[in-house]
Amino acid sequence: MLNHSDTSNYLPAFISKMEAAGIHPVVIDTFTHYYKQILAGETGLISGREIEPVAADEVEDASRIKRYAAAGKQALNQTVTIKLNGGLGTSMGLTGAKSLLEVKNGATFLEMMLMQAARSEVKLALMNSYSTHDDTMAALAKMKPSEVPLVFLQNKFPKILRKDLSPAAWPQNPTLEWNPPGHGDIYSAIYTSGRLKHLLDKGIAYAFISNSDNLGATMDTALLGYFSEHNFPFMMEVARRTPADVKGGHIARHKDGRLILREAAQCPQDEIDAFQDIHLYGFFNTNNIWINLKVLENLIEKHGVVKLPMIRNPKTLDPRDENSPEVYQVEAAMGAAISLFEGATVIQIPDFRFFPVKKCNDLLAIRSDRFVFSKEKTLSINPAVRYERIEIDLDPTYYGKVDLFNQRFSEQVPSLIECESLKIRGDVRFESGVKIKGRVVIKNSSSKQALVKEGTVIDDNLIFG
Repeated sequence: MLNHSDTSNYLPAFISKMEAAGIHPVVIDTFTHYYKQILAGETGLISGREIEPVAADEVEDASRIKRYAAAGKQALNQTVTIKLNGGLGTSMGLTGAKSLLEVKNGATFLEMMLMQAARSEVKLALMNSYSTHDDTMAALAKMKPSEVPLVFLQNKFPKILRKDLSPAAWPQNPTLEWNPPGHGDIYSAIYTSGRLKHLLDKGIAYAFISNSDNLGATMDTALLGYFSEHNFPFMMEVARRTPADVKGGHIARHKDGRLILREAAQCPQDEIDAFQDIHLYGFFNTNNIWINLKVLENLIEKHGVVKLPMIRNPKTLDPRDENSPEVYQVEAAMGAAISLFEGATVIQIPDFRFFPVKKCNDLLAIRSDRFVFSKEKTLSINPAVRYERIEIDLDPTYYGKVDLFNQRFSEQVPSLIECESLKIRGDVRFESGVKIKGRVVIKNSSSKQALVKEGTVIDDNLIFG
């Protein structure tokens, strides 16, 4: 265990580093709050002994609130949609802003977001990161939308060397000395950027926040009406956990009665099995969040910072070099704010409001005929789909990066409207007009690329080589 007397003198060094980088005092205070927790030996872990599961009958279902749609329409002119636009999509081989990835019918995430905002007649705002800001602004300049979105920047925290809790230094690439503080930074970022005051001055009372890669997260007047009519300070959209959701953050109730969000990084290692038990903890956070902006302003001005539960994330300083120094990245989850707002609530939403594109597996589903777009670019599940859910497992060697994926589906992605599961192993390229039905495994053991020819219907396992 570290001796506090050996480490406590590094706080001034962190503060000086952040001041030199022009970091806002509120953000410095937020980091200081977390750093002092680390000095005190806190890990950010939340034990199952401190919480209990949330029962199904405690959670309202969005299917029962349609009567609030009229109230929601009345509140549209008081509402902003905020998209978290800080991701690079490195897990899919992207080097620029993920929101500039072409998703479907030639349109990018960013183009879809602009069209969806125009359709709902609600102001759009983007929280960019330092990594995505220039790309996004250049794309907007080319698009010339009739309504330019509000933009503000995510903050950054200095990385902490694990060996002595001092500021990490990496002269060969100083940008790697910093990390984004997680999407929980949105509350500080919207305040310190002046966007919160700007929105409130314009009469905007409510914000709907979601990830830029979740095209199902559109403005919904029934949800807005339910939120505004009940005067909730904070509302999280949750969904039933499935075997595919075992790693995502789940909702629970703290022993003090508050609702909380527990992320995987906050679960003690000896409790992972219970964390992943979808019958025990039945609801996960979709990261679709509704918040009362005036209540948020009052919270920040009362406490100075939004003290979210800390996530102490162990990493290497250079994520591409496992031999680089070991560091802690201090982060926080946006949904964790549910524990800070008295009267916060959750609501269960249908599947079509949550289908983010995290991997190329998801991209295949979105680009296929399982999903359709209206003229207004609202994404929905094709009503002709035979199976409610689909499992897609593409060989990461040949399909894990977008450029590799595009090469193998260069003509057209297969029809998946009648597919329940698809697993591909090996190098396989698809021509146009291919249909896949039922549960299918496609395998190519050869070093030579296999070809599925135009118009092929696959309703059984297909083995090449």
